[in-house]
Amino acid sequence: MRQVTVAAVQMSCSSDTVQNMKKAEELVRRAAREGAGVVVLPELFETTYFCQQENPDYYQLASTLETNPAVQRFKDVARELGIVLPISFFEKKNYARYNSVAVIDAGQVLGVYRKSHIPAGPGYQEKFYFNPGDTGFKVWETRFGRIGVGICWDQWYPEAARCMTLMGAEMLLYPTAIGSEPQDPSVDSRDHWQICMRGHAAANLIPVVAANRVGPERDNDSVLTFYGSSFIAGPTGNLLAAADRAQETVITARFDLDGLEHQRLEWGIFRDRRPELYRLLVTSDGERMV
Repeated sequence: MRQVTVAAVQMSCSSDTVQNMKKAEELVRRAAREGAGVVVLPELFETTYFCQQENPDYYQLASTLETNPAVQRFKDVARELGIVLPISFFEKKNYARYNSVAVIDAGQVLGVYRKSHIPAGPGYQEKFYFNPGDTGFKVWETRFGRIGVGICWDQWYPEAARCMTLMGAEMLLYPTAIGSEPQDPSVDSRDHWQICMRGHAAANLIPVVAANRVGPERDNDSVLTFYGSSFIAGPTGNLLAAADRAQETVITARFDLDGLEHQRLEWGIFRDRRPELYRLLVTSDGERMV
């Protein structure tokens, strides 16, 4: 049996990048002490969530894969602890800017995934900052199994989860930054957010891990309150571990990857797929292409 413990880190973020990185490392080390081999941190944890408003000054926060402070620091941490860390960062590539994740396996960067689905709305003005990702969905073979990684808004798309599973992913990981809706304080998407990803787990018979930030963050006259609620779902969508809305914490769950693979085969959901019938999924309007 291939047993693996996965962890989601829930943390608040401030304008103090040094403090954010120190806190993130402390929580990663705590997860490792609890036996985690794969640890997921929130989206863009180096800084406050700078996408609340359109401000060209924030373009300067981007850095290359080779120079990003979080990637370089957590390469060393992952090497020391012998763990897998997907590190979310604001990537600079010539004149392009991406919302990216570098997948680190015990100190080795296996590659980069660039966020495919970029939102734009009050408090979440990401289209101003990020080019649409050009990597396509990716799956990495790590020492603790094959992982697929999406980034925040990607987690609403069942197509992304299914693609990564078809590519052989054994668990799906989602670094996240989601909270209140400034245009309508009565809107609380927390349950919808969890249910959607638990559906990915159930539909693909695969564990799903979501790590969110927590607490209020202000950018001039805009305020977002991130609602935490990080969670780990099992292969039937069952909630195995969940954080609350306010606390910085680490949650973990343990999986038998060989047993889960047998379960997926036994259910036959991938055997019985009919890809030739799904051509409408590659259209925008549901009209069959001639």
